[in-house]
Amino acid sequence: MEQEVHWSARITMSSTGVPSKSLPANLWVYLAIIWTLGIACVVIAALHWESQDLLKFAAFFALALLSVGVEFPSAAAGTLPITFLFVLVGTYELAPSETIALATVTTLVQCIWKHRSRLAVDQVGFQVAIMAVGSAGVTWLHHSLWLNSVLGRLLADPGVRSVTALFIDAIAMFILLTAPLIVAVCLSEEVGFFSTWWAVSSWSVPYYLVGGLVALLATLVSRFLGWPVLIFAGPATYLVFRSYGLYVSKLENAKKHADEVSVLQLRTIEALALAIEAKDDTTHEHLARVQVYARELGKELGLTDLEQEALRAASILHDIGKLAVPEYIISKPGRLTPEEFEKMKIHPVVGAEILEKVEFPYPVAPVVRAHHEKWDGSGYPAGIKGEEIPIGARILAAVDCLDALATDRQYRRALPLDEAMKVIQKDSGTAFDPRVVEVLARRYVELEKLAKQQQPDQAKLSKDLKIDRGLAPAAGFEAAAASKAKTGSSAAPLDFVTQIAAARHEVQCLFEMSQEFGALLSVDEILSLLDSRLHRMIPYDCITVWLRDKETLEPKYVSGDDHRIFASLAIPMGQGLSGWVAENRKPILNGNPGVESGYLKNEHGSSLRAAIAVPLVADDGVVGVLALYHAERDAFTRDHLRILTATSDRIARAIANAARFQKLEAASTVDALTGVLNGRALFARLDAEISRSRRTNSPTAVIVLDVNNFKLVNEHAGQREGDRMLQSLAHQLQAFCREYDVVARMGGDEFALLLPGAHPGELGRKIALLREAVARASEEVLGHGALGHEPFTASIGTAHFPADGQDADQLLAEAERKMFAEKAA
Repeated sequence: MEQEVHWSARITMSSTGVPSKSLPANLWVYLAIIWTLGIACVVIAALHWESQDLLKFAAFFALALLSVGVEFPSAAAGTLPITFLFVLVGTYELAPSETIALATVTTLVQCIWKHRSRLAVDQVGFQVAIMAVGSAGVTWLHHSLWLNSVLGRLLADPGVRSVTALFIDAIAMFILLTAPLIVAVCLSEEVGFFSTWWAVSSWSVPYYLVGGLVALLATLVSRFLGWPVLIFAGPATYLVFRSYGLYVSKLENAKKHADEVSVLQLRTIEALALAIEAKDDTTHEHLARVQVYARELGKELGLTDLEQEALRAASILHDIGKLAVPEYIISKPGRLTPEEFEKMKIHPVVGAEILEKVEFPYPVAPVVRAHHEKWDGSGYPAGIKGEEIPIGARILAAVDCLDALATDRQYRRALPLDEAMKVIQKDSGTAFDPRVVEVLARRYVELEKLAKQQQPDQAKLSKDLKIDRGLAPAAGFEAAAASKAKTGSSAAPLDFVTQIAAARHEVQCLFEMSQEFGALLSVDEILSLLDSRLHRMIPYDCITVWLRDKETLEPKYVSGDDHRIFASLAIPMGQGLSGWVAENRKPILNGNPGVESGYLKNEHGSSLRAAIAVPLVADDGVVGVLALYHAERDAFTRDHLRILTATSDRIARAIANAARFQKLEAASTVDALTGVLNGRALFARLDAEISRSRRTNSPTAVIVLDVNNFKLVNEHAGQREGDRMLQSLAHQLQAFCREYDVVARMGGDEFALLLPGAHPGELGRKIALLREAVARASEEVLGHGALGHEPFTASIGTAHFPADGQDADQLLAEAERKMFAEKAA
């Protein structure tokens, strides 16, 4: 009834008495008929007033008034005032006029005094008229001689006849109280009668039937115990209704709280997804599409409700672990290095650890942890396979890969959706669950359309927002260019505050980038970081960092369009665009990439039309050239050139320092005179080979060699000739060895050879060849018979793992012992 009152409020008047909208003429006629019928019923009841027991009527009337505001609660729909119950009881216990009077007055009090919102006069009249007509109709039907005659002929048992009549009264009351209201709604909204009636009122049918049963019980109590007992039972009945109401209210509050928690959890998930987006701009649309695909596949594959909820959350949060991955790796516009990929592989583990703290009521963390596992066990982080992988992770893996292939990424162009699907099908049974791929291949076109229809209208984070406030002179910004002529730009100058702020922001970003260089000692890592940072401030299609090697520029780092062409070039100093920049130490803005030496000779031709290049100059001179290329002509501006020139010296110093460190690192393991490994490096290699031999149960041999009477060379031919002989000997030994053997100089004229996999029986021939190598080295440098000698000879000692020792020290000591024993002999 409460819900029905709201419907009536929509079609009559507002609370101010002004028409809420223009009503159709036929509706006005209908309302007038209802009001007229209601007034007629009240007038007829008053004119034919009768009362068999005024005290009984007064008691029932007082109890009905006290019950005004009491409603039957329902957790599913609305509420139903208890007034109809007194009408049903009154049809048995009171005269018709008394029943109509009780129903009309209590409804009037309900609308005026106990209603939740103030109703207009016409609304009150409409409700009272409906109750008057309904109560009059039910009492007329109950006392109808025709109905009693029909029931008497059909039903012989008086008890069955009474119950049947009671339920007929209840159904009649339901129809008379709801149907007039629905007719008004249909006239106002132009909707179907029966569909609207069922949608609005069907939930209350059981309440009317139960009310009829309660009326029957009340009648039996009144007949056998007297009506006073029924009156005094009212408070107990009210307590029952009140308890039931509190129970239903508690259920409603619990449901409301559960809904609020669910909504809060969803908002939390969305907030976490935004946190991911703050690191990776490709994630926004990616998450939305993956969520739709995963949800639909989960339904078709028969996932449980908990598994579907877990998959829904995981489809949004599967990349949250990228918060622990450096931003330059995430946004790198090229392939990752092995070290960068190792760092990227931590994100499923970190993501699962983060989500375990949330304590979802469904298993989200295992899905996130396993979404990069593969069906054949070659995935990461745990290498599980097949059914060991959670079904949600298997769905997410296929869907995530399909969307990644079909969308643009920093390192490659998007594939057409059909081609992307073929890639997924190709990996069915190896990378992906065949059952998941089968469903995805059958429905991917339909799911793509559904994803586009359900694209969320969610604004991205305001990471590129420019804030005008707070740009006071005290902020310490540099002065802007005074005129358009100085900038060299033909476009209208920007507002000077915005221009200064933008320039300062860009320089600050590059300064932070150069600060990060200080923590890197690898040239490759520095150039990869440089690429990812520059791409955010300067648009380009290809980047090449040329490093100087004597009189040639070699491509040390290349990424983007035509990268294979540039990677194959070697530009002489002074030639081509980059060679000119390096030779003259001057930058070039919007130069022609086609003039790079050898660029146009490639069969693919030139696809790049503009270049900006700056020299990289460190303390030792020109280190190289930083060149950016673009497919459009004149794509670069003076602002871009200013950014590069302002930080090129920092970039050059970082590269020079890293190159110096790498040279020192190499020098610490290489003998400066001969170019072979030194003794310290030999120990490290020998330890590694011994470890490998233990794992593979294979032998390793060590040979130590010392040139006999070598001091005579230094004494008679000089130190320079002695060095030449040692260099020649090192060259001879390297030519003698296999590609995986190791030659090292232990010091002076002593050399060592590490021969992995060599058995003791194989060394006789090798030792003979070594003696020949020593003889050739002496003849090559000193000539035959020099110093009155035959060619120089060598003392040689050998040791084998595991027979002669279990570590590097023991093997070398045993080999030297044998070598000195031979020398003494």
